[in-house]
Amino acid sequence: MADDRLIVALDLPNVLQGMDLAQRLGDSVSFYKIGLGMLTGGGLGLANELKQEHGKRIFLDMKLFDIGATIEAAVRGFARYDIDFLTVHGDPQVVRAAAEGAAGSGLRILAVTVLTSLDRADLDANMIRPGELAEITLERAERAFDAGAHGVIASPQEAAAIRALPQAADRLIVTPGVRPAGAALGDQKRVATPARAILDGADHIVVGRPIWQAEDPRAAALAVQAELPARG
Repeated sequence: MADDRLIVALDLPNVLQGMDLAQRLGDSVSFYKIGLGMLTGGGLGLANELKQEHGKRIFLDMKLFDIGATIEAAVRGFARYDIDFLTVHGDPQVVRAAAEGAAGSGLRILAVTVLTSLDRADLDANMIRPGELAEITLERAERAFDAGAHGVIASPQEAAAIRALPQAADRLIVTPGVRPAGAALGDQKRVATPARAILDGADHIVVGRPIWQAEDPRAAALAVQAELPARG
């Protein structure tokens, strides 16, 4: 049975390629992430098909950011698709509005802390306040939990510190930036292996290119799951 701690990112251009990969992976994967890159290529339709016809769990990675009323309405609309996870930016006012939109549904709101492709130089360019990146990530996670987030998206390098927060009890930590041993880093700057991410407190890891670019994606997915520590 597939280990649902692994979420495979369908970072592909359209539904046809996404469904082809899902079919190749078959029962080796039970949880998929669909992001903005596929939204205009039929991503919502693919999400619905994978969920309703194939029994997969779905993480819709939209990273929503807007005024409260718009966020609440958008999240309420996404909840109709029976999605499992949805991302919004971790600003407290955005998280509060998203939590309102998800109320009464099974949708879990995940707040983005600091993107795993960013480092301190990027934060400087974006005029984010001075300070250690890990410290800022931790503070954003704490504020997101206080605002009603069901979980956070964070680098595996910050997972342990976030898990130690009092507010993190019974909350989710989902970590992109996970690379199996020996895999290329790509555009990620703050990475860890699958085992390290889980041991440090992550509930789910997100892996994309090391699986969908593999000659045998199914074998690659099973290899990632084999790296995961036994459930406690």
